[in-house]
Amino acid sequence: MRLFTAVVPPAAALDELSAAVESARPTARSLRWTPREQWHVTLLFLGEVPDEQVDTVAGALSRVVARHPAMTLSLTGGGTFPTKPVRSHVLWAGLGGDTEELTALATDLRDAAAELGVPVEKRRFTPHVTVARARITTNLTAPRARLDALATDPWEAGEVHLVRSRLGGTPRYQTIATWELA
Repeated sequence: MRLFTAVVPPAAALDELSAAVESARPTARSLRWTPREQWHVTLLFLGEVPDEQVDTVAGALSRVVARHPAMTLSLTGGGTFPTKPVRSHVLWAGLGGDTEELTALATDLRDAAAELGVPVEKRRFTPHVTVARARITTNLTAPRARLDALATDPWEAGEVHLVRSRLGGTPRYQTIATWELA
């Protein structure tokens, strides 16, 4: 089962992000835009987890989440991967607020999964919401500029979701567990 953990911004923040994304669309028509219902902040991508390991992994991750406090976050500005927007593949909205606590949570989730033998990414955690992808290296300067003014009202992130991802055409996401932050 292909899994990841995520925080989902509330509807009000997504409304503000949606307005920013709509203003960016005309500047980059060739991008594949992520549907609003799939917007989330990935904390840990687990990849394929064997069915017989899912309960064990979920239990370990739920214990990590229970040790971390709820946090105040906001969606702020835009960015790209790689970071130079003239040669990028991914356009994203950034996060502000308690991002150090969010990073600590992501790190602890990664460490817990690694202890169970789940292969995890080693790259630095950059909190973001992916809003579009390019099939080939693309100049994302103009759409990124449209996201730079984004600054949503702060909101409380009080839960973490374990999400199943099914590929094929448009990815489909299904929340299989939700855990409350302390």
